[in-house]
Amino acid sequence: MKAPINIALVGNPNSGKSSLFNALTGLNQKVGNFPGVTVDKKTGSARISPTLEANIIDLPGTYSLYPKSADEYVTYDVLLQPDNADRPDMVIIIADASNLKRNLLFCSQIIDLKMPVIIGLTMMDIAKKKGIEIDLAGLERELGVPVVAINPRKNKGLQPLKKNIELVAQEKFVVPAREFIENRLLAPAVIDGVKQIFPVSSDYAALHVAANHEELTFIPEARQHGLRELLKAQNFNKTKVQAEEIMQRYARIKHIMNITVVETDPLQQQLQTERIDNILLHRVWGYLILLGVLFLLFQSIFWLASYPMDLIEAGFGSLGGWLTGVLPDNNWTDLLVNGIVAGLGGIAVFIPQIAILFGLITILEDTGYMARISFLTDRLMRQVGLNGKSVMPLISGVACAVPAIMAARNIENRKERLITIMITPLMSCSARLPIYTIMIALVIPDVPVLGIFNLQGLAMMVLYLLGFVMAFLVAAVMKLFIKIKEKSYFIMELPVYRAPRWKNVGTTMIEKAKIFVTDAGKVIMVISVILWALASYGPSGKMDAVHKEYEAQIAATTDSAAIEQLNRDFSSAKLANSYAGILGHAIEPVVKPLGYDWKIGIALITSFAAREVFVGTMATLYSVGDTEDSDATLREKMAMAKWPDGRPVYTLATGLSLMIFYAFAMQCMSTLAIVKRETKSWKYPVIQFVYMTLLAYVCSWGVFHLFQ
Repeated sequence: MKAPINIALVGNPNSGKSSLFNALTGLNQKVGNFPGVTVDKKTGSARISPTLEANIIDLPGTYSLYPKSADEYVTYDVLLQPDNADRPDMVIIIADASNLKRNLLFCSQIIDLKMPVIIGLTMMDIAKKKGIEIDLAGLERELGVPVVAINPRKNKGLQPLKKNIELVAQEKFVVPAREFIENRLLAPAVIDGVKQIFPVSSDYAALHVAANHEELTFIPEARQHGLRELLKAQNFNKTKVQAEEIMQRYARIKHIMNITVVETDPLQQQLQTERIDNILLHRVWGYLILLGVLFLLFQSIFWLASYPMDLIEAGFGSLGGWLTGVLPDNNWTDLLVNGIVAGLGGIAVFIPQIAILFGLITILEDTGYMARISFLTDRLMRQVGLNGKSVMPLISGVACAVPAIMAARNIENRKERLITIMITPLMSCSARLPIYTIMIALVIPDVPVLGIFNLQGLAMMVLYLLGFVMAFLVAAVMKLFIKIKEKSYFIMELPVYRAPRWKNVGTTMIEKAKIFVTDAGKVIMVISVILWALASYGPSGKMDAVHKEYEAQIAATTDSAAIEQLNRDFSSAKLANSYAGILGHAIEPVVKPLGYDWKIGIALITSFAAREVFVGTMATLYSVGDTEDSDATLREKMAMAKWPDGRPVYTLATGLSLMIFYAFAMQCMSTLAIVKRETKSWKYPVIQFVYMTLLAYVCSWGVFHLFQ
């Protein structure tokens, strides 16, 4: 068996590169970071033939070899650096057949780097609808590299592609001796000089080293100095050379297109995509449809998830009650039932909503509508100091703020990128979903609105829209304070509309639910067990006094109803005098103006590790403090919670206040860590934590007193 070969996938954005990566690697994928940067590194393994295995590297999409963003610089670095650990043995270029002229520019540049290349032509069906016919054999002959028609979404063309990969690996195809254009004639003296100073694979690679050597971190300082001297002596004008290069490449591409491409209808028939865009991107209807899509998204999350959630919740409640009945009454049983089972219930009950949320987002991305959302919102974004590219991190923030903040690196303008990073955590991420769900179920009645909508679903949508609105308001304020002056442009290619890949949707739902259980679940379980210990034990003096007082009263009472009430009071007294109770009562004066009792105060502290810990904390505290209704659900226990004077804790005012607090508060250590890494300073995460905490406190205080 040969050692695995390295294959890099490159191509323009929306060309089908990620689809091919998924088709080749299946579930054999992993995501990390490229060394020294925060750009995602997607790698996977693929079986090419019985004797050949490949490591597939999915490089960030780029339109040409002239990088502008951090993503594009990663692709540039991997392809140019001679000793890069990720340097590929061959490159598969994914090219959109329906936009062949633009895609061939990037193809021609890669070919001139003198690396083994295969071109995979996607979107052949779209090209056919446009009336475009491509002579694949002629295109292969003109370019001098293998060309294969593929449709990775339907697993078509993968076997011919793998056969070509095997032939290239066996050196049956050689790198074309002739360059796409005469690169050497663009700057012969500079190319010769660069080759003497730094080893490169081709004349074209030497041109790129000359043009961008200051940004190429793999070139040592001593050689950087030599390059500066060379370029100064030769009076090298990179802008002029690049402009001449692009003109020559397009002239050759035009010649190739004339020979190999036939357009049966020069005017091109109007595609279904264009007809749909006339409606979905309309200046009035487009925005109404967008609101409708978001509305249906949140209605679906609440409606579809309610059935499995009820089953899971009832199942864990019954399990707790059964274990209490069959196991001996001791501390180990208490730990199992009120610590571990309660914690597991707090995790499992929200798996359906997490899975459904990510599944619906994947459908929006797969169909091509997510890109339209960016286009529609560009004008609105510019009013608050952002641009259309900012909407993708903001929408991604509905799933999780950490990858969303990393996605902001695609924004070239520094000011817009910084504002986007600072406001993204205001978007209601999936970690807030468990809190919204349980509070809405507690304080918002499950009643229809206008006969077809659900009031609880409407409340959920309002919370998510509130995140968008507050993000825009904060961005408008930050626009005034961040003094960075840079012009920005919003250029984006809109992909064609497609049917969603249901297999991909299903895989995403399973993977995201698995991540929630393994990552968030571990934190919830650890905190649940710690909280059980804090809530079950306390200072010996206080706990002994409580035991002595209530045990004496119970022993002196014969009335069963009175004994039952004394047992409830005994349980509450033990919890109030435990370490958790002492901590909660200490912070209660700070949170009481918001309508919260000491148990909610403890949950606010523990959920700083991760917002979803709130539900696990409440599950543990109410389980430890409960003796009779061990098979009751958490919602039922919270609904029965009372203040010392008998008033219910969870009123409409308290529920709304708590939801507003979690909507705006920075309750996530992971997000603060990623902001520090992206901004390379603690200044911005500190500002973010302070402004979001103050905003959450003030707004929740106002809401509580307004509805009280």
